[in-house]
Amino acid sequence: MPDVSFVNLLVVVAVAVLAPLTIGFFPELRIPAVVLEIVGGIIIGPSVLGWVHVDLPVAILALFGLAFLLFLAGLEIDVHRLRGRLLRLALFGYLVTLVLGYGAGVSFTAAGWVSQPLLLAIALSATSLGLVVPVLKDAGQVRSKVGQTALAAASIADFAAIVLLSLFFSASGGSTGSKVVILGVFAGLVAVTGLVVSGAARSMRLGQVLVRLQDTTAEIRVRFAVLLLVAFTVLAEKFGLESILGAFLAGAIVGLVDRDSSSHPNFRIKLDAIGYGFLIPVFFVASGVRLNLTGLLHSPSALARVPVFLLALLVVRGLPAFIGLRTNGTKPTLALGLLQATSLPFIVTATQIGVALGKLSSVTAAALVCAGLLSVLIFPLIALMLLRQGEQAPVVDADAASAAGQPAPEPHLM
Repeated sequence: MPDVSFVNLLVVVAVAVLAPLTIGFFPELRIPAVVLEIVGGIIIGPSVLGWVHVDLPVAILALFGLAFLLFLAGLEIDVHRLRGRLLRLALFGYLVTLVLGYGAGVSFTAAGWVSQPLLLAIALSATSLGLVVPVLKDAGQVRSKVGQTALAAASIADFAAIVLLSLFFSASGGSTGSKVVILGVFAGLVAVTGLVVSGAARSMRLGQVLVRLQDTTAEIRVRFAVLLLVAFTVLAEKFGLESILGAFLAGAIVGLVDRDSSSHPNFRIKLDAIGYGFLIPVFFVASGVRLNLTGLLHSPSALARVPVFLLALLVVRGLPAFIGLRTNGTKPTLALGLLQATSLPFIVTATQIGVALGKLSSVTAAALVCAGLLSVLIFPLIALMLLRQGEQAPVVDADAASAAGQPAPEPHLM
């Protein structure tokens, strides 16, 4: 046996168990478990109690937890909904986000808070799809106009932010032009892999074998998903891109191929169990352990960055929601802006990469993560209240309306 201790991992896993239990015993808290996981990591880490540091077992599981988090985020994307008006709105809104984010980045660079405006713009540009979906479900708004717009905007923002982070701030180095070419080749390989997997999924012989093995100890569908995740992560690293891009695309391909779950209803539940039951909480607790809260609290000027970054997040991601004000209405648009500004997992990821590359100080990274924590605590609750006050009619699918002999609604961009 190698000389490796699992004591730090034991404490990390204990915090991962206590976080949801706390919410279960005190439901009035109404905060996501991820917030308590990061706060728990801060408490047991060097910033407070000093019980835990990120050693080899914790680091490896946290890294795989990040990959699984991005894999499940990619799994949430419904490619078939991203078309027409929704796609145009989401793309245009993200372009506005980048412009606003870069403006904020330039301002913060002038103040000496960051050294790379583009890194800050990218860090502020994502939306946490995994946190937006539960809020929409609680409000019964998943199929509403504002719900569909929020899901489309979050999907585009998550995908684009990961691609941009890989292009401009990959740890492997290299020029941006060469990375664009590499990304194109990588995308081609991903597309070919998707076609191969899709073709294999239609094989009756393979389908019979999968059904026979899926709920045995073989858990063959889960093994295939993990194989695809690891393969795409390795492929992204070999191409000099961020591994998170490979993990995200692996999830997107599984989601694209796995459209009909009638023969395997428990497949995604099992993936959620692996991710959210074990690996992902380790990543968030370890992120809290790594957070330099001491430097943040010991400097009033550094601590003042937290509300400023929170306001920047609200402006950068929230303002583009007003593109659809006439279509969605005032309260749903405000709720949409708040949901779009809800971001934490990607901020944690981007800041860790920024610190590793020397583009962000640990204090600025801590301030950004704290701003992300506050966005998760505040924005979804207000958005949920607004959504419940302004009920939306269900979406009318243009194809379904045409098949029923009814006129499809006229799309509006503004």
